[in-house]
Amino acid sequence: MSKLTLDSADKVKMTDQLKAYLEQEFDLSVGAFEAEFLLDFITDNFAATFYNKGLADAQQVMQEKMETFHDAIYELEMSY
Repeated sequence: MSKLTLDSADKVKMTDQLKAYLEQEFDLSVGAFEAEFLLDFITDNFAATFYNKGLADAQQVMQEKMETFHDAIYELEMSY
């Protein structure tokens, strides 16, 4: 997987969300720089895990759909 890069709008939104979360949950006030640094850490260290989980979920859905197609084709074969 290549390095995940966020566009500036997403990065600003996520940084703001981190700042709000830290303030609300931990009564910890951080600036934009610190929140962005934390976001970069999370992205660099956890993005691949989240990405791979998404791929695994998508693969499971596709496998289930393929089984449905297989069953439908089998029903067509048996009807003739």
